[in-house]
Amino acid sequence: QVLVVELGGGLVQAGGSLTLSCVASGSIFRGNAMGWYRQAPGKQRELVAAVTSGGSTNYADSVKGRFTVSRDNAKNMVYLQMNNLKPEDTGVYYCNRATMVGSTWLPPTAFDSWGRGTQVTVSS
Repeated sequence: QVLVVELGGGLVQAGGSLTLSCVASGSIFRGNAMGWYRQAPGKQRELVAAVTSGGSTNYADSVKGRFTVSRDNAKNMVYLQMNNLKPEDTGVYYCNRATMVGSTWLPPTAFDSWGRGTQVTVSS
């Protein structure tokens, strides 16, 4: 059973832009904050952007000012607009729920039902 599908990755030169899309099942999307996670080669998966069900956003320092996360609650979709891409943005991008406990977002290991992700490669 496919619960999450990510689309929109590709190869882009540094300074370029990409927009990622994610469609999720209602059991994952409805009422939950949603996040975009990135797994760079040889590194652990990390949360880079999150959007609450009400539209509030939160970003990792490494992408702040360059990435914009948004959601369409009617379509169970989440988007990630990525501008001024850098080689260090290279990785596989996944979307899934994002949950904050206190002031801390739970790590990716707290969630299951991951999709295949979409590869983003930024050349220098």
